Amino acid sequence: MEEMSGLSTRGNRVRELRENKLMTQAQLARKARVALRTIHSVEKGMNCRMDTKRKILLALGLRFEDKDMVFPPVKRTMPEMPSH
Repeated sequence: MEEMSGLSTRGNRVRELRENKLMTQAQLARKARVALRTIHSVEKGMNCRMDTKRKILLALGLRFEDKDMVFPPVKRTMPEMPSH
């Protein structure tokens, strides 16, 4: 399933933090000055621009420096090179 110990495994905690503040998606979208569909997509785990992340963080009452707590960095794995 998508949930593990109450935390989303989809890559960010926007929904969790928004719900903790008793905000609707529409309220967060208005406060962050982004489209409602943007909030919906971000909460589904879609990637977004850094500027959008900043707006969402500020709308949730957080600092930009808290971004890694809300949007954990993506770990990119390098493909293995074939050995000769």
